[in-house]
Amino acid sequence: MLEKTIVLKNASVYGEDQIIRQGTITILKGKIKDFGHDVHLGDKEAEVIELPETYHIVPGMIDVHIHGAAGADTMDATFEALETIAKILPQEGTTSFLATTMTQEQSKIEKALENAGLFIEAGQVEGTAETLGIHLEGPFISEKRAGAQPVGAIIKPDLELFKQLQELASGHIKLVTIAPEIEGSLDVISYLREKNVVASIGHSDATYEEVVKGMKAGASHVTHLYNGMRGLHHREPGVVGAALLHDELTTELIADGIHVRPELISLTFKQKGNEKVVLVTDAMRAKCLGDGQYDLGGQEVTVQKETATLKDGTLAGSIIKMNTAVKNMMQFTGCSISDIIQMTSANPAKELNIFDRKGSLAPGKDADIVVLDEDFEVVMTFCKGKIAYRRDDEA
Repeated sequence: MLEKTIVLKNASVYGEDQIIRQGTITILKGKIKDFGHDVHLGDKEAEVIELPETYHIVPGMIDVHIHGAAGADTMDATFEALETIAKILPQEGTTSFLATTMTQEQSKIEKALENAGLFIEAGQVEGTAETLGIHLEGPFISEKRAGAQPVGAIIKPDLELFKQLQELASGHIKLVTIAPEIEGSLDVISYLREKNVVASIGHSDATYEEVVKGMKAGASHVTHLYNGMRGLHHREPGVVGAALLHDELTTELIADGIHVRPELISLTFKQKGNEKVVLVTDAMRAKCLGDGQYDLGGQEVTVQKETATLKDGTLAGSIIKMNTAVKNMMQFTGCSISDIIQMTSANPAKELNIFDRKGSLAPGKDADIVVLDEDFEVVMTFCKGKIAYRRDDEA
């Protein structure tokens, strides 16, 4: 049976260098076939979806920092957990992600990495978000800036150990959060650059000079800017000062208004611009479940009024959805939808070296597509051309 062409019509289509009002985009065999004004359908059997003029058709979003959702966590080390995450993320417009680990005892990290590697090797389940790889957050971090990462499980950066972890993960570790000031870190960072793995400065007490050394070794990314790091001081710029100053560093932002005040999100956007910010959720298993008690790396987390904290009040990830982060970012900064596309799709795709197939709407790319209404709520999400979420189906 031949696969049917799907046509989305009448909404604004956001291409790489143009916005087509009342445009048309066609999907065939999991790819974007074409888009424009009144694109010739050719296929009379095509499924045509008429959309309101006020709707927006944008690329699928990529979350490079997410631990879990809907009761599941990467550290659960099961296929079922990753399937749960992959199935629910399209509801918020996320079509691909990095399964993110956290600092725990080595055997648990190894189990989670092996599971995630096998899950990725098994291939994407149709109609769910694609697991692009793994974000190794910890254990090579600073005890002083552990945040919600268990201090007792933190270990010094070790190149041979990382090689073993990467082997367990079937080569799928794509991003590593590491503290550049810790002995052994620069060797690991240099190796990561050599192997095209993104080295991210995070959970770090580094001075400005130590961050610069990390950059020279190959670090190019900053994990959840402002959180879990030495802050900005007028006599010691720290990690934050270096991140704001250096264009070589792309910075993650959790735009929930809790991890970072809206005013600082606006300042960051003004300083870094749309090409050096990546929106992430850093979400944990409580996302989509509401208030209550949850587990994060063996620690009890309380979720109340959109905030997740440990017993001592330390922030423990977030429960924000990507489309909520998008709306917040627009409200906090006044940025455009085109800016949002850079920060949620293009930038992470370029960092992960997959812009040839994801991160924008262009013929030949994966049909990872999100339809947003005039309030930027998700109406429909396609993962490689398959409908993964449709708001009308919720009833």
